[in-house]
Amino acid sequence: MATRLVQVNMKARDDEALGRFWARALGWGVEQEAPGVTNLEPVGFSYPDPSAVCIDLVARPEPKTGKNRVHLHLATVSAEHRAELTARLLESGARPVDVGQGDGVPWTVLADPEGNEFCVLEPRPDRPGTGPVAAVVVDCADPRGMARFWGAATDWTVHEVSAERAVLRSAREVGPYLEFVRVPEPKGGWNRMHLDVRPYPGDDHGAEADRLRALGATDPAFDASAISWTVLADPEGNEFCLLSPA
Repeated sequence: MATRLVQVNMKARDDEALGRFWARALGWGVEQEAPGVTNLEPVGFSYPDPSAVCIDLVARPEPKTGKNRVHLHLATVSAEHRAELTARLLESGARPVDVGQGDGVPWTVLADPEGNEFCVLEPRPDRPGTGPVAAVVVDCADPRGMARFWGAATDWTVHEVSAERAVLRSAREVGPYLEFVRVPEPKGGWNRMHLDVRPYPGDDHGAEADRLRALGATDPAFDASAISWTVLADPEGNEFCLLSPA
């Protein structure tokens, strides 16, 4: 048994407007699944597939407070592409932000119109074929521990582990990377962005939830009576959703 990272769930004050921003940023299609729920995925994409980690925007009234512990890295293929993408993002409502990155870093840190931080990376020839999302990045205290949990929780391959960073990618070697980066700040409150994973077709949802708990996942205090999926938290308390097998 194993799960696959299939999407990033992002809370939004206005899911439709934020969906339009991210669809333009990524060149993806946008679809209203239901009132208050906007889905983004590549045009012509057959969900789920590891070549892309989709974005699910869900309307919530609470404003963003503090820096997100989950954020996106956007890929570029040349200096010209990076300049064009950055200009397009700024024209669409993004703004530069300081998250303590310091001077001289080769990437650009921006925030979307609702303040969600993300990075536009410099070209990285050693990481080809990711698509527009180069990586989904999670702040953490212990990258090694996160690599152990997420490497066992999913069928993704661990590529790099150190005290500062852990890197995973789909076993098919396509799509974005999943990175865990050590930061000094502790987690506080519910994450405004989180990971969604799915078991494979034919797997048992309840058995998979129990397997994840045995690996170190916990059940956060949450009223799940109105939902069909399971909300869990990884060993550092980052909430994630176990969706139905598909």
